[in-house]
Amino acid sequence: MQWDIVIGLEIHVQLATKTKIFSGTSTAYGAEPNSQASAVDLAMPGTLPVANEQAFKYAVMFGLAVDAEICRRSVFERKNYFYPDLPKGYQTTQLERPIVGPGHVDVELADGSTKRVRIHHAHLEEDAGKSLHEDFHGMTGIDLNRAGTPLIEVVTEPDMRSAEEAVAFARKLHGLVTSLGICDGNMSEGSLRFDVNVSLKPAGDETLGTRTETKNLNSFRFMEQAIHHEVERQMDILEDGGRIVQETRLYNGDTQQSRSMRSKEEANDYRYFPCPDLLPVELDDAFIEDARSRLPELPDARKARFQSDYGLTDYDASLLSSSARMAALFEETVSHGKDAKLAANWLLGELSARLNSEDRELADCPLTGGQLGALILRISDGTVSSTGAKKVFEGLWTGEGSDVDELIDAKGLKQVSDTGALEKIVEEVLAGMGEQIAQYQEADEKKRKKLMGGFMGPLMKASKGQGNPKLFNEILKKKLER
Repeated sequence: MQWDIVIGLEIHVQLATKTKIFSGTSTAYGAEPNSQASAVDLAMPGTLPVANEQAFKYAVMFGLAVDAEICRRSVFERKNYFYPDLPKGYQTTQLERPIVGPGHVDVELADGSTKRVRIHHAHLEEDAGKSLHEDFHGMTGIDLNRAGTPLIEVVTEPDMRSAEEAVAFARKLHGLVTSLGICDGNMSEGSLRFDVNVSLKPAGDETLGTRTETKNLNSFRFMEQAIHHEVERQMDILEDGGRIVQETRLYNGDTQQSRSMRSKEEANDYRYFPCPDLLPVELDDAFIEDARSRLPELPDARKARFQSDYGLTDYDASLLSSSARMAALFEETVSHGKDAKLAANWLLGELSARLNSEDRELADCPLTGGQLGALILRISDGTVSSTGAKKVFEGLWTGEGSDVDELIDAKGLKQVSDTGALEKIVEEVLAGMGEQIAQYQEADEKKRKKLMGGFMGPLMKASKGQGNPKLFNEILKKKLER
């Protein structure tokens, strides 16, 4: 049977404020457990919350960036449920009047087409604490440092039809919020977390199937895996005559398995009611226009500029502009290395491959744009070959050295570009290759290009890999064709 896959996302975006949404407690990551949980965060008797203005500004900036309606009157509700890491017994959130209304994000897919994903809304809320299971045998530890940290929860319409589309949207959203500066985007620290709603319906059917929600996915790779896993699970159940249960599930990226967490609640299960401790927040034109004036260059505009200013291809410009960090690293590299195309090749090739192989974020990259730019300069001016440059890159990455020129000297990677010395090497090598020279001179132009490679190997060996290949090629051609 043919099935249509239907996917919607709920994204928890941790806002980059210095303090929590309703208290002056720090939101800094990495503090000792429970050292950043104040009486207000815990809703102790006699305390009153005060809304963080910066959280509202960040939420409005997001809304403007996705061309959404901005709700000028925001009301907070209490969402009541009981869980160990929720110290108040309720979460302060928005239900009836979220700050950001309908909007959209246009996503470029791998085949070059554009997909519009509609944003249903985005609302402000406080985060819960964190349950820790790994360090406690048979018990669970509770760290309430994150309790009260401001979030916007972005809810999409069920517009995506494959794991690839969902991941493309997630990447676009990551680039958007980091470019805005409202979130650091560090998924390993929980700054961006994705809940994925998946359902299946018979191909062409208008009625949506029963959905499940897989919660707290904190990497694009795990998201893609979890969607594929859930689609296969639902397909097996439906094709065996079973029915899908609406539930919340968890996916383990290490074991690539999922399990049921709890049956999916409806809104009325949470007994929402307006928070009696917080007045409605009214936003005026001046507030919204101030937020608009703070909007930086966004990924789509940056992509267009990279193409016009640096002459990059659509593909390269798209990849380099999607992340604020990658874009900044690219421009810093070009400012030192001058060659934009070569910079793009190294960032999208060697650097990205190394980050992926070590499963590291760009924020953890040990190289600076200045170092990469210096390396690119030495490739461009012929000081080091592309093979030698990879050895220099390795030295920079592992901390063997921090200066490109010093590493080139220390590793003996400087190319010989003295034409006199190179001519002598060519003459010595050709003296023992009479048969190959005859074959070359009797061949047509097309075959000569293939035969040329047979000379370059012995030449590079004779020069201990330090001969400038471009000069070798020029000298060799003159010698063979005279």
